[in-house]
Amino acid sequence: MGKEQEFSANKQEWENAVKKTVQRYPERQKVFETSSGIPIDLLYAPKHPQEEYQETQGFPGQYPYTRGIQPTMYRSKYWTMRQYAGFGSARETNQRFRYLLEQGQTGLSVAFDLPTQIGYDSDDSMADGEVGKVGVAIDSLHDMETLFDSIPLEKVSTSMTINAPASILLCMYIAVGEKQGVEPARLTGTIQNDILKEYIARGTYIFPPKPSMRLITDIFAYCQEELPRFNTISISGYHIREAGSTAVQEIAFTLANGIAYVDAALASGLDIDQFAPRLAFFFNAHNQFFEEVAKFRAARRIWSKIMKDRFHAKEPKSWKLRFHTQTGGSTLTAQQANNNIVRVALQALSAVLGGTQSLHTNSRDEALSLPTEESARIALRTQQIIANESGAADTIDPLGGSYYVESLTDEIASRAWKYIEKIDGLGGAVQAVEAGYMQREIRQAAYETQMKIESGEEIVIGLNKFVEEEQQLPDLLKVDEELEANQRKAVQQVRIERDATEADRCLNKLEAAAADPGINLMPYILQAVKAYCTIGEICNTLRKEFGEYNGI
Repeated sequence: MGKEQEFSANKQEWENAVKKTVQRYPERQKVFETSSGIPIDLLYAPKHPQEEYQETQGFPGQYPYTRGIQPTMYRSKYWTMRQYAGFGSARETNQRFRYLLEQGQTGLSVAFDLPTQIGYDSDDSMADGEVGKVGVAIDSLHDMETLFDSIPLEKVSTSMTINAPASILLCMYIAVGEKQGVEPARLTGTIQNDILKEYIARGTYIFPPKPSMRLITDIFAYCQEELPRFNTISISGYHIREAGSTAVQEIAFTLANGIAYVDAALASGLDIDQFAPRLAFFFNAHNQFFEEVAKFRAARRIWSKIMKDRFHAKEPKSWKLRFHTQTGGSTLTAQQANNNIVRVALQALSAVLGGTQSLHTNSRDEALSLPTEESARIALRTQQIIANESGAADTIDPLGGSYYVESLTDEIASRAWKYIEKIDGLGGAVQAVEAGYMQREIRQAAYETQMKIESGEEIVIGLNKFVEEEQQLPDLLKVDEELEANQRKAVQQVRIERDATEADRCLNKLEAAAADPGINLMPYILQAVKAYCTIGEICNTLRKEFGEYNGI
């Protein structure tokens, strides 16, 4: 088939896909046009074949997905608007969730406190001073029931930023759904469940790499059968970028981690076209606007090639990189905090122009504290203004075809491939983590960026240029000092009121199952959760068998 025929065939295939998509998801409005009355087409593309267009860009919803994973992208449906939220007690966070849903948020995103993230109960000495500070404290199913009180789980998609104990929090979510009368197969959402980036950049790990990877593949296998609509992992570049990586390193290291998870799943006997469509990714949006747009486009292109050529996945849905984006927390300044509203708006726009599937916008005060309701509302309104007023969502991949953006996309992809090849040469992401390779690369990049900021070579408004001597701080959210004591009492009360014999029986069964690598641990964790075993008790049971990871 010649280039002209191939181009025409692909265009016809895309147009047919558009017709089918619009039948299921009608376009948001009958007419799309500018304020001057100029019609806006669904897609702008070459009229005739151009050199490498099919190979590097293609049509939306077609390999290599550079221009987007859906045939109509946002013309039919906006991205999911999430606000990452969680602080204090489950009751307080439940109130914030309900407030955000009333303001038009379309999905929930849960932030957990540090003890929850590393598997300690609120009354453990390891949790002193940290309960409810950077997220919501969840000790048992009782807290999870409170967290989602009066929130219908069959209607809401929930993302949970949890990694080492992801299996436990997912089981709690399943149990809450069942108590609401929602079958697991109807639940939708995402668990982060990405332990490799914890070793690389974030640090909230519990177990060594090998048993951690076992837990992840157990989740893959369990959800394949029981939660087919749930995303089993959100392979995260966000925290890699927050630790100081470049945009190229962010996608290269994230996709290398993705390769490691696919390898582990295949080694456990799973079929790639069964689990791959539920893999999701999580990226950062920083201030370099055009580089960020190009980064998202390059990531889709690289992942589709990895899945198609390296792993030989046969289903196109296995080739698609679906991702959530959060604006860059590390770019926010405590100085002149209102400037962060502008930074977040530009970052959010880059994610939309880059084709994200869901988006969280940081609040202006997050360099100082957890966000207030007012700040969270402004952050959500930022997304809503981009969606409804900017026109950015009215045509697919608006910057596609830009000489600059296409050149950046190609260059980012080329440099990312070199990193992936280097990691392959080290034996893969797990071995690269154990050798400290990615950690060293990120530290060097972070150091170089900090030196540029301190020298003034890289400008940060309000920090090293246009500085104001007197700073007026916005109203800040303060977590109730009584929270920790109350949470300690609450978890102790759960232990008193539950069936202690049943709780012990479930923990003993879990310990025995953990000793057999051929057993999927998810059913045993679910039983323990339903018996109101606490997150600390379950993690300590697994610690006995798996041990703890202390870094390199």
